[in-house]
Amino acid sequence: MADKNKLREYIKWIDSLLRSMDVCLAREDPGNIWKHSGYKQYARKFRQIATVIAKDVSIPPIIDVFDDEKLPGSTSTIAMQQKDIFEAVHVNASVLKGYLESQLGVIEDEVAALCDFLQARLRPAVLRPPERERDVQDALEQILIGRGLVKGQDYDREVGRVKISSKEVVPDFMLPRLSLAIEVKLIKDEARVKKVIDEINADTMSYSKRYQRIAYVVYDMGLIRDELEFRHDLEATESISVIVVKH
Repeated sequence: MADKNKLREYIKWIDSLLRSMDVCLAREDPGNIWKHSGYKQYARKFRQIATVIAKDVSIPPIIDVFDDEKLPGSTSTIAMQQKDIFEAVHVNASVLKGYLESQLGVIEDEVAALCDFLQARLRPAVLRPPERERDVQDALEQILIGRGLVKGQDYDREVGRVKISSKEVVPDFMLPRLSLAIEVKLIKDEARVKKVIDEINADTMSYSKRYQRIAYVVYDMGLIRDELEFRHDLEATESISVIVVKH
């Protein structure tokens, strides 16, 4: 395994490639069907980067590296073929970047920083005692936006369904790059404490089928007596975070 400095360097290489691809599309007229004509150059560059990385890191078999010498030229392809190859290069580069970040621990650091941010900022964002969980969800979304996250790009709300047997569940929020599901719980009475514990245990079994990390934001109206005891058994693994926010 490469040392952390090399991993950071490799991540910068891939990030530069991805940004170049994104800028290339942004500069083109959306109606231009030939805007993916640089597909072969990007496939070549990704192959060169992946080849160097493979000398230090075992690249997962799910990542495809195109042999650009065997790809047809732009005059031998139609617009749809160019688009398919361009997007395939972008997807595989993004997956490789995510894999390297996981090896470096970047994702875990980002998730921890996000949880700390929610812990510190959610209570001031809730302007009046919430009547329902949606009130807390709305406040949480506002502080995600305030952090610079873009809906449909960095996060989504109430999408990403997980089907378990005949039951379907959907997280309140999901951050695809972090493979993170965020679920909001509101505790307004004593009976709700036990119900929330049961719900979190059930949700964990479901969401862990699709998401690598799960964060539960528990907005407490003063019913949780011992926060550490409440969180202890629920945070069974490092991939689960329970954030208790007191009103």
